[in-house]
Amino acid sequence: MMNTYGLIGFPLKHSFSAKFFTEKFKRENIDAKYLNFEIENIRQIKEVVSANPNLKGLNVTIPYKEQVIPFLDELSPEAEKIGAVNVIKIDRKPNDRYDYHLKGYNTDYPGFKKSIEPLIKPDIHKKALVLGTGGASKAVVQALDDLGIDWKYVSRTPGENKFIYEELTPEIINNYRIIINASPVGTFPNVNECPAIPYPYLTGNHLLYDLVYNPKETLFLKKGKAHGATVKNGEEMLLIQAQEAWRIWTT
Repeated sequence: MMNTYGLIGFPLKHSFSAKFFTEKFKRENIDAKYLNFEIENIRQIKEVVSANPNLKGLNVTIPYKEQVIPFLDELSPEAEKIGAVNVIKIDRKPNDRYDYHLKGYNTDYPGFKKSIEPLIKPDIHKKALVLGTGGASKAVVQALDDLGIDWKYVSRTPGENKFIYEELTPEIINNYRIIINASPVGTFPNVNECPAIPYPYLTGNHLLYDLVYNPKETLFLKKGKAHGATVKNGEEMLLIQAQEAWRIWTT
């Protein structure tokens, strides 16, 4: 039987991964299939793996990038450092669907880092605001650390190394000239929503990066562009991380 790969998350209305890998398999004549596994509880990962004996790898998306870690047997050094997983490699003992080894990786990190790095102007872009504190944001802030960029989270609730949205003054927006949406706000079909930052304070010195890729231009990016900011969506990040996932699964 053909090898199977897939995606776990909830909900899975519009999956980049399924489209990317299905097209890749067809284009490259690879005898494999890619399935979406929409699970309401992360504990169901055990059922997914045992019920699909040809399953060789999984992508992990919202809301399970952190929740999945206790169900894994091993983490790559990057995933352990970041504290979030978006790729799982499945190794099995022959002829035993219940005897398997799950290793977690984080390919969001190289995807984001390689995607944003060419846009950063070191003399202008020294500090970043990261909107959202979920699993994807952990890869983002690790990449920012490694790029030498100071950062703070922005959240609806106060906490350490955080602003809340109501605190974002003109001075803060002027000092933090990279703004990254690492939340799902603005994702299709909620295209009329955007993070509640004070957009009138943006300038041509700002860089707005949205991990959302559907729609291609979110309201967050449209508002940034209207004030002259450089903008980029998460499509290239996803492409890079998907290519990294395939390398992990097949080596």
